[in-house]
Amino acid sequence: MESLVRECIVEGPLGKLLGMSVEALEPERVAVRMPFRPEITTHGDMVHGGAIASLIDVAATASVWYGADPDKVRRGTTVGFTVNYLAAGRGTDLIADARVINRGNSLCVCEVKVRGAGEDAALVATALLTYKID
Repeated sequence: MESLVRECIVEGPLGKLLGMSVEALEPERVAVRMPFRPEITTHGDMVHGGAIASLIDVAATASVWYGADPDKVRRGTTVGFTVNYLAAGRGTDLIADARVINRGNSLCVCEVKVRGAGEDAALVATALLTYKID
C-alpha cells in the first residue's frame, strides 16, 4: 500500500505538478508537503487557496488508502469537503497532516490540518473530508 500511496496518490500527476512529497506515513495518518513556488501564489508570496485545497485532498486521500485493506478496495473518490482557511500561507512550504477519524464500510472521514513548514509553523487551514472507497 505504501507504493500506491507514494507513487499514485501523492506523486501522481497533480502531486507532481504541485511538487508534493510524503512527510510521514502511518496507518490512518499521512502527512504531505507542498513546496512553496511563485507559480502557486495569488499575490506576492501568498499561496492560493486552491493549491491548499489540493494539498488537503491529496493528503486525506492518501490517509484513507494507507489504512485500507488492499484486498477489499479497488477505487475511491472524495464525496465531501469543508475547508476553513485560518491564515495565509506565505512564502513557505506547507504540510498537510491528514488523519482518518472515522472509517466505515465505504465512507471515511478525515481531519486535516495544514501548517507552514517552519519551526513556529502557524496553522493555515483545517478541513473535514469524506472519502468513499469500494
